[in-house]
This record gives sequence, structure tokens and C-alpha cells, in this order.
Amino acid sequence: MAPSDTTTGHPPEPAPDRPGPAELSAGSAAADPAELAGRLRAVIQHLLPVLRGHSTHRDLTPSRTAALATLDAHGPLRVSELAARMNIALSTTSRMVDLLDDRGWIARRTDPVDQRASLISLNDAGRALLRAVRRETTGLLAERIGRLPPDRQHLLHAALPALEELVDDAG
Repeated sequence: MAPSDTTTGHPPEPAPDRPGPAELSAGSAAADPAELAGRLRAVIQHLLPVLRGHSTHRDLTPSRTAALATLDAHGPLRVSELAARMNIALSTTSRMVDLLDDRGWIARRTDPVDQRASLISLNDAGRALLRAVRRETTGLLAERIGRLPPDRQHLLHAALPALEELVDDAG
């Protein structure tokens, strides 16, 4: 069964013939950013559920994983800083932090700058969980990438710096 575009509920439009390495040489014309954005969004939208669906950690939702990853990359953080980095409401973040704390994945300590505030960070259990999830998803992606023809693997490798720049621009 073909995946559907979750923004419309309809199957995604068929992709035009994908260019091979020869067509993507340095001399080829630049692609339309809007077309690239649409295709990239669709791929991400369909790839993420595939990765999540294979997780053995059923109580770790995408938003909880994102919170743990944000704390891993930028912690310790105040709840308000975590909310801002995740671009979600403070009340939602507070509830999530309580849940992460109840699960035993984070540590709270008093902020030395403001004794009224707390700093949230991953504890050993949270770091171990995040490592396990990353290993699972990396393994799944590696398996799928390994099934691609070598020329597609090369193209994916060549695209990574541009994709990493997109992430850097967002941060």
C-alpha cells in the first residue's frame, strides 16, 4: 500500500524520474528550491514514522525523544529554555518534563543563578535510553541505505553536507 501525504490524506504525487549521478554533476542547473523542499518534506514525513514504528521503546514518543535530544545537545536547561528550543508552549513543556522525571530519564537541580528556577538535564538512564534509540534508528537506516545501489549511496553521502547546513541554519 502506498503511503499517503499526511497533509492532504492523498497518496503523494509520483516523483519525476530521479536523476542519476551524471545528471547531478557540478555542471547541471540548480534545482527549484520549492520542488526540493516539497520532496524533502515528503521524504522526511514518511521516513520518520518508519523509524518510530520499529522502536522497542513504546513509551518514548517523538516529542519526548526530541526533548531528550535537546537536553543532550544543549542541557542543562531551564524548562523555559527547553520550551523555546523545541518551539512548544511552556505549559506543554512543563508537563513533559514532569513525565520525563517520573520515568527517571532526567535530573533536576536548582539553578545556581536563580534559586527559584530548576535546571533540567539528562541523567544516566536518559542518556542510555537516547543512545539505545539512536542505535536502533541508525541500524535501521544503515540497513535501508545498504540496500540502495552504490550510485544512490554516493548521492546520499554527497547530500549530507547540505542537509547538515539546513539543520545548522535552523539552530
